[in-house]
Amino acid sequence: EVQVAESGGGSVQAGGSLTLSCTVSGFTYDDRTVTWFRQAPGKEREAVGCINSNHGITYYLYSVEGRFTISSDNAKSSVYLQVNGLKPEDTAVYYCAADSLTRCSEYHYYYDYWGQGTQVTVSS
Repeated sequence: EVQVAESGGGSVQAGGSLTLSCTVSGFTYDDRTVTWFRQAPGKEREAVGCINSNHGITYYLYSVEGRFTISSDNAKSSVYLQVNGLKPEDTAVYYCAADSLTRCSEYHYYYDYWGQGTQVTVSS
């Protein structure tokens, strides 16, 4: 059974940083894609960035360029989202999703495995 779990969210002031962690367990497929999504209140879920076992890292949001960084530690089956220079508009629940995709996708309906989400709140 595949399980996905996020951690690392919290409340910070504008300009602060957090490291979000996503651990994927029970994943036996050769192709692995892990994507970070976020959903702000009243808004649709949007893809932030993705890491794929074949094609590396893709970022989807221009607004986070230069501030958010995705990395992975295969030995720990973990993917990280380093978020720096946080802004109030980054406030959202951040989700990690995984699936056996051959390349990254920004569309949430391609992913079968989701974590419970971790709240990030940024105050001005």
